[in-house]
Amino acid sequence: MNASSTGVRATQLRYSLVIPIFNEEAVLPLLIRRIVALLDVLDAPAEAIFVDDGSTDTSVIYLRGMVAEEPRFRLIELSRNFGHQIAITAGMDAAAGEAVVVMDADLQDPPEVVLQLVEKWKEGYEIVYARRMRREGETWFKRLTASIFYRLMEKMTSVDIPRDVGDFRLIGRKALDTFKQMPERNRFVRGMFGWMGFKQTAVSFERPARAAGETKYPFWKMLRLAVHGVIGFSEKPLRMALWAGLAISGVAALLGLFAVASWAFSFGVVQGWTSTVVIVSFLSGINLFMTGIVGLYVGGIHSEIKRRPLYVIDRLTGFEDVLRAEVDNRNTEATLSASRDRRFG
Repeated sequence: MNASSTGVRATQLRYSLVIPIFNEEAVLPLLIRRIVALLDVLDAPAEAIFVDDGSTDTSVIYLRGMVAEEPRFRLIELSRNFGHQIAITAGMDAAAGEAVVVMDADLQDPPEVVLQLVEKWKEGYEIVYARRMRREGETWFKRLTASIFYRLMEKMTSVDIPRDVGDFRLIGRKALDTFKQMPERNRFVRGMFGWMGFKQTAVSFERPARAAGETKYPFWKMLRLAVHGVIGFSEKPLRMALWAGLAISGVAALLGLFAVASWAFSFGVVQGWTSTVVIVSFLSGINLFMTGIVGLYVGGIHSEIKRRPLYVIDRLTGFEDVLRAEVDNRNTEATLSASRDRRFG
């Protein structure tokens, strides 16, 4: 998909829904019904773009059938699992609407809330994010780790990332075009939208329990997302490593003075190697920890300079009319160009 192909649809569409899919066969029938109901009540033409992120169940087969039946549906099949943040990026790259809504497939982002997001967008807000007021069906551990995640982001990153806000949001075309100019590989999408500014506001909603299936964001994936967010939007870990190194060096210097004083005045000198081993082990651990922090930043640089594509598309379904229109456009431009060459040649 490129600018010209999305431009063909942009003349007809006002809203685009972007929905990443990864092994969601259990929830898809209910999701499809509610998405169709939403598209029917929106006040202007809309499309729903499903991005299959390398599902290994029957999700993609079901979606192909739905796209064949519903002309407002599109399907992007990625060649493998690239991750949630990349999947929603692929969908936003292909979206043609003036307003693009990103939402998850598990129905914890209720499609009906989109109508409230649209109302705020019409008031002049460029980005409207959905804030979770209550989380149903989640364990205390999940709620605790989510709370720690948002507070860590607030303390560690240099951008304003609202608490209890995920990727469920509406993005206006101006913000989306800015987003497309940000090429980083290790993506933290909510941080990217927070960084760019623009007029933003929130719509509060009560998050229901997952309709079916299992969560695709367990603790370790949430931790990895937090690391990407901190590394991508903050230099605080590097500063912390610097000050921790200075502090430990100061403590080591004091211990050295104490050891010299103990030897000089012959008091409290303990023979043996235990204290030495403990101190060396502690300092070595701190050194490795700081080296790891620097390594994360160096690894991020290494990932960026390779300049590989963010994702690889295996198959497109539902975009056939767009591609035909793009070919017709190119043929028309070629004919006009040839006519001008004959006239002025």
